[in-house]
Order: sequence, then C-alpha cells, then structure tokens
Amino acid sequence: MSKADVKPTTYDVLRELGVDRRSFLKFCTMAAAALGLDASAVGKVVEALEKKPRIPVIWLHGLECTCCSESFIRSSHPIAQDVVLNMISLDYDDTLQAAAGFQVEEIRKRIMKEYPGQYILAVEGNAPTKDGGVYCTVGGQTFLEILRETAEQAKAVVAWGSCASNGCVQAAHPNPTGAKPVHKLIDGKPVINVPGCPPIGEVMTGLLTYILTFDRLPDLDRIGRPKMFYAQRLHDKCFRRAFFDAGQFVENWDDEGARKGWCLYKMGCRGPSTYNSCATFKWNNGVSWPIGSGHGCIGCSEANFWDNGPFYERLSTVPLPGVDSTPDQIGKVAAIGAGAGVAAHFASFLVRRTMSKDKPDESHVSADRD
Repeated sequence: MSKADVKPTTYDVLRELGVDRRSFLKFCTMAAAALGLDASAVGKVVEALEKKPRIPVIWLHGLECTCCSESFIRSSHPIAQDVVLNMISLDYDDTLQAAAGFQVEEIRKRIMKEYPGQYILAVEGNAPTKDGGVYCTVGGQTFLEILRETAEQAKAVVAWGSCASNGCVQAAHPNPTGAKPVHKLIDGKPVINVPGCPPIGEVMTGLLTYILTFDRLPDLDRIGRPKMFYAQRLHDKCFRRAFFDAGQFVENWDDEGARKGWCLYKMGCRGPSTYNSCATFKWNNGVSWPIGSGHGCIGCSEANFWDNGPFYERLSTVPLPGVDSTPDQIGKVAAIGAGAGVAAHFASFLVRRTMSKDKPDESHVSADRD
C-alpha cells in the first residue's frame, strides 16, 4: 500500500492545521474526562488519535432541522471545531460539504465501496415510509432507499438526535408521512441512539472518540443509548433537587419560588423521568442548560416526548421512579417530618431536664468515701 493510500490520523491533520502538541494533549485529557475514564486511559486516547486512521463517516440527512449538525460543530469539550471536524473523515455530509448534485452521490458510493465494514453511518433525521417514502427524496432516490443502501456495508449506525432515535416531531400524532426512527428501519446492524433535540455536542464527539480509541461500541442501555452519557436522570444531578425533596415547588411563572430557584416539577419539568447529560455538560460552551435558565426539561431525549404534552403542565402520567407520592404529598410529609423532629427534640430536652432534677447529688458521697 502506497503512502498516498494510507488515511491520515487525527493528529496528522491537526498538525497541518497548526494545532500544537500541548493543545492536542489537552484535548485528549478532556476527551477522556468526558468519557468518564480515569487518568490511566488518557494515554490510550493519545495513542489512538496519533496512530489510528480517522474514522470514515457518511453523514445522511433525512427529515430534520439540522440542529444536530449545529450542535456538533459547536462542541467545546473536546475543545475546538478543528478537533471535532477532523477527528473523523467526514467524506459525505450534504449539509457541510461544498460539492453538490450527482457528483456528491458518487462520493457516497465510492466510500461504501472502498471502506466496506469500516465506515460509520451517521444519520440525522428520520425517514418517511408512507407512499413509498416519497416525502424525502435525494437525487431521485427516496431517503428510505438511501438509508438502507448505505447501512448495508456500515460498521455501525449512529442515530443523531431525537428525530433519528425516536421519531421526534415528525412522528408525532398523527404522523402524516409515516416517519419512523432509524432503529425501526435497519436490521442486522448495531444502532447507537444519541437522542436529544439537539443532542449535546460533547456527547456526540465523545462517542466518536470512544469508538476510535477502543475500536468497539460503548455499552448501551435497553433502548440503545450509550450508558456513559444516558445512565442518569437529570433529576439526580439537578441543582433544584433539594427543593423537590423539601416539597418546595414553583407554582406559577415568576412567583417567589421561581425567583428563588425552587423545583420546576409542578410546571411540567420532565427531569425525574429523563435520562441525559445536560446537567453535566450544559450548553453554550458549558454556560447553562434549560433548567438552569428557569425552564423545565421537556424530556426531549425520551421517546414520544412530543405527544407527552402539554409541556407546561404537570402530568400524572409522567412517572417518578422510586417516588410514589405526589409533589403535594412530598411537601406535606416533609413539613410533618420536620415538625415531628422538632417535637421529638423538645420532648427529649424535657426528659433530660427532669431526670437531671430528680438525680441525687452524689458529690458528698464521694467525699465521705475518701
């Protein structure tokens, strides 16, 4: 194999772009931290990005709004757009590429032929299935046909965002185009669901870094999401959790509770039933996230969230894992428990005081014995 046939590594490309060694190592360290790896794994990340060829990626767009691509190119941890866009060999992306038309479709087919079983198929958006899928057509082919054709030789399929992972708004009732998520349209290939509307940029880049570093797919939960990013509920890391436990809830927008940062569950927050990393990575370069900005979670990384509305009302159908009581009951129990604690403390004080009065003074007895 000639040198020209060898695909460059991530580090090769970064050096050509002027990224120095210090910045590269900083990126590797931050990538390992984002993946939840210990310090000993940083060397593996460095070695992978230095020596392994970049992952060939074909990125398809179906029914979607491009917010996943917007999130991806704005990832800040790993650090820069240069690192993100050059971590992978993004050979086909009809949103980011400069070329267009039938020439681009030939590029997609060439990648499929040259890298069978090696490339990652990234899918943003879902496919309409009604009337043969005619509601999304590219170059004379329906997106449904393109999706299945490209997936046939892929190493794995990554479903970016809620459109691709669970259907999102296109599949909401009454779903006029018959839109379906990727995992319901592809058989025989591992599908990694990375839901969110959009998914977090650091989650997207972290997933690709993991695949490149360890040459395997991460552990997935029962619905195909990477456990490293979707194992915890937002509720578990929410800074408002203490107010939930204390029964202190926002009752109306801009009331005293809202100004004090109390729990938004009564205002429709889906945090107790939503699994994602929003509270960890946040948005806008780690500045904030919806709950931190005073807006409840709408559960965008969970299936059927568009039909699980209205968003600003607490729904009895939204489960609270491990909590059977309603917020009102939680508040009452918390208040009763606090009152009982005060009463018990006061009663204990009275008992100790009475006992101290009734107890004989034994100081003179000790003197007589001496």
